[in-house]
Formats: sequence, C-alpha cells, structure tokens
Amino acid sequence: MFRQHQLENILFIDIETAGLVPDFHQLPERLQPLWVHKATKFQTGDNPMSAEALYPAKAAIHAEFGRVVCISCGYLQFDEAGKPALKLKSYTGPDEGVLLREFGQMLDRFMAAKAERILCAHNGKEFDFPFLGRRYLIQSVSLPVALRVQGKKPWEIPFLDTMELWKFGDYKAYTSLDLMSAVLGIPSPKDDLDGSQVHRVFWDEKDYERIKTYCEKDVYTTAQVLLRMSEMPLMG
Repeated sequence: MFRQHQLENILFIDIETAGLVPDFHQLPERLQPLWVHKATKFQTGDNPMSAEALYPAKAAIHAEFGRVVCISCGYLQFDEAGKPALKLKSYTGPDEGVLLREFGQMLDRFMAAKAERILCAHNGKEFDFPFLGRRYLIQSVSLPVALRVQGKKPWEIPFLDTMELWKFGDYKAYTSLDLMSAVLGIPSPKDDLDGSQVHRVFWDEKDYERIKTYCEKDVYTTAQVLLRMSEMPLMG
C-alpha cells in the first residue's frame, strides 16, 4: 500500500480531548442552553440522563463544548536493514492555546520541508482534523497550513485515515483502533485509559503525563497499523 519513502513522509497524530470546563454549571451562560439542546440526542431509554450529567461524558467529542488537552505526533525512520522506529513528540498541559500554537508551528515546519508530506490519524477525517481546526479558530490561534482545507479538492487535502483505508469502500462500518489492532495482531493501545476517562483525569487528577502516555500509544499503534497494511515490518 505504501512504500518506505512514502511512510517516512507521514506525520501520525492523535488528540485527546476533555470538556471545556469541569462541569456543566461552569460553562459560559450563553453555552448552557445550547448544551442542553445538544444533549437531547444522547438521551435515550425510560430514564435518560440529564444534560448536566451527560456533560462530563459527552462534551469532549464536540469542539464547541470541549477542548484539546493533548496532541501527540510521530514520524517513522528506517535503519539500513529497513527496520522502522517512531520519533514521538507531544504537546499537553492546561493551556490549550499554548499547545495549539506550539503544535501548529511544528506542523508548518514539517509540512513545508517536502511537498509530499501528509497527516495520518485513525478516524482523523471525522474527528481529529476537524476538531483541531475548530479549536484553532475558537482560540484565535493561527491555523496551520495543513488544516486550511476549505475550498480544496479532495485530492489536494493532505489527510490520510487508517479507518478509511480499512473500509475498502464500505461506507457503513466504524472500526475502533483497538479492534483494528486486535485483528491485525498488534498490541492494544488501551491498557490504561480510554477516551471516556480523559475528562476526569484532566480536570480532577490533573495528570497530564498519564494522558500524554495514552495519546502517544495511540500514535504508535496507528503507525503500526499502517505498517501492517503496507506489508512492512512492525516496530519491535
């Protein structure tokens, strides 16, 4: 699927997100009724959860009510024997504007170095890339060139999505990174946290290092998946 020189020009990324604030009542007054309206789509069954109770669990998947708390990225390097290794870097902490700015500056440098460079994430086209773009605009931080996709033709947008590759043209299926890595014989990235716990770990525990470790594992696993799909050796 991809040759070594193509794999070396891919920046693998993953983001972790949490609610904008610790709980519903700390949302800006104007956003509170808008969240109540948004939360109706999650309320099912005879005893639906309130919008307030749903906020910690669901706000993080919406850029309007959530925030980026970690961005991890990495690119592959191959030794003379063709064995791959991943060079990783993460941006995390309590100040979203700072981590977006620092990541954006790095991303612009990486992408400008070679015209054929692209970004890769699992489910990135549905989540990571649009979430990032929206948060850059909300935070009034200069949008990295790679995320300025408005008006571009599909083949001009430098996004690669391992979940989309796995679909093989199927438009129905969602396949998690955990499931995909399991069927491909790749160790699971979900050995500590899962996405639903990030809000609590960020706001209550303030354990940014734990979130960073979890995020980096997803980047590593995404790179492993693409290596496997390209019939290349996996990282040890």
